[in-house]
Amino acid sequence: MEISELRALLTPAGLELLDAVGEIGSTADVARAVSRLRAAGHSPELVSAVVGQAHLRSKAASKFGPFAARMLFTRAGLEQATRLGVAARHAQRIRRAGLTEVSDLGCGIGGDALAFVGAGLEVLAVDADEVTAAIAAYNLAPFGDSAVVHHGTAEEALPAGDQAGSRAIWMDPARRTSGHSETRRVSADDYSPSLDWAFDVAARFPTGIKLGPAHDRDALPADAEAQWVSADGSVVELVVWSGVLAREGVRRAALVIRDDRSHELTAPADAPDEPVRELGAFLHEPDGAVIRARLIGDVARSLDAGMLDEHIAYLTSDAALTSPFVQSFRVRETLPANTKAISAALKAHGIGRLEIKKRGVDVDPAAFRKKLVLRGDQEATLILARVGDQRRAILADRVPAAS
Repeated sequence: MEISELRALLTPAGLELLDAVGEIGSTADVARAVSRLRAAGHSPELVSAVVGQAHLRSKAASKFGPFAARMLFTRAGLEQATRLGVAARHAQRIRRAGLTEVSDLGCGIGGDALAFVGAGLEVLAVDADEVTAAIAAYNLAPFGDSAVVHHGTAEEALPAGDQAGSRAIWMDPARRTSGHSETRRVSADDYSPSLDWAFDVAARFPTGIKLGPAHDRDALPADAEAQWVSADGSVVELVVWSGVLAREGVRRAALVIRDDRSHELTAPADAPDEPVRELGAFLHEPDGAVIRARLIGDVARSLDAGMLDEHIAYLTSDAALTSPFVQSFRVRETLPANTKAISAALKAHGIGRLEIKKRGVDVDPAAFRKKLVLRGDQEATLILARVGDQRRAILADRVPAAS
C-alpha cells in the first residue's frame, strides 16, 4: 500500500466506505468492486485502498478470526503475521516468566502485539516501514496507552541494558523472500535486521525471535530453546527463546496446535532415531513440527514403533496406538508401485476417493492420480515411499487423530 492510499483510507469517509463494501473474497469480486466504486465517483487511490483492504480482510480471517473485520493490513504484513492463537501462547509464556512489558521490534501490522496487550502486557511496537507502522497503530488503537507504536528501526528502539527491567524483547525479522517456506532452507542472510544482531540481543535480554520453520538449524544459538510450531497440520514458525523465556533443560520443542487444543514435546537435544523395522499393521506420519525439531525418535518410542527407512520420516508399528504428534494409518496392503497394480487394487476395494501422500520418491501426486482408475464410494490413502532401494505403494486408511 502506498502512503497516498493510506491517507485516503484513514478518513471517516474512507473507513465508512471500507465497512460498507463488505467481503471481497475472489479476484472476480475485486474486479467487480473496483468497477462499481469507480463508477460511483470515488478516487483511484481510495478505491485501490478500500478494495485491497476488503480483500485482505477476507484472507486474514483464518489468522485473526472476527478481529480481521476491524483491522488493516499490508499484503506482506498479513503473510508474515503470526496467527492470533499462536501469538496468544507466546504472550502467556512471557507472562509466566514474570515479565510485564514487551518491546515488539519489527511489529509488522501488529499481530503479535495484539496478543501481548490482550494478555495484559505493556507493549512498545516498532516498525521501520512508515505505512506498516501506521497500520499497526490503527490496529492497536483500541488499547490506548497500553500499546504504543513508533516508526523506527529495531536497533534504535532497543532498551539500554540497565533499562530492561521486566521487559521482554520480541522480534519477527522481515524476510527478504516471501512466505515461511517449509522446504527451502532459510539462512541468516534472509532476514532484516540481521540475525547476528538479533542473536546478540537474545544473549543479553529475555527474547523470543520468530523465524521461518526451515531456518538453518546449525546456525541457531546453542544455549537457546528452539520451538517449532505447527497449526492445523502446517508448520508455521520456529521461535528461538532466550533468558528466562527459555525453559530449563529444554533445547528442542515441537508445539502441535489443532483447533483450540495444543500438545507439546520437549527434549534437551535432538532425539536419536529408533532402528528400522519391517512395515507393520500401522504407518505413522510425524507432525512437521516433530520432524523439524528432530524428535521423531521420542515419538517412535512412545508408540513402540520403528523407522520405515532411516532416511524417511515415516514410522511403523503393530500396536493400535495413536498420538497427537502423528497421523496414523491402518495398512490395508502393500502394492507394486505401478499404476496398473494400484488401479486393480482400488477397483477391488471400490475406492473412488483417494488421498495420495509421498515421501522420498520423485512423483507428482496430481499427475499420478490421473493415471489411476477411481470408481466407487469408498475412500483410502495411498502412500508412496522409498524403502531401502525400492519404491513402495502402501494402501491404507486414516485412523482418527488423537485428541
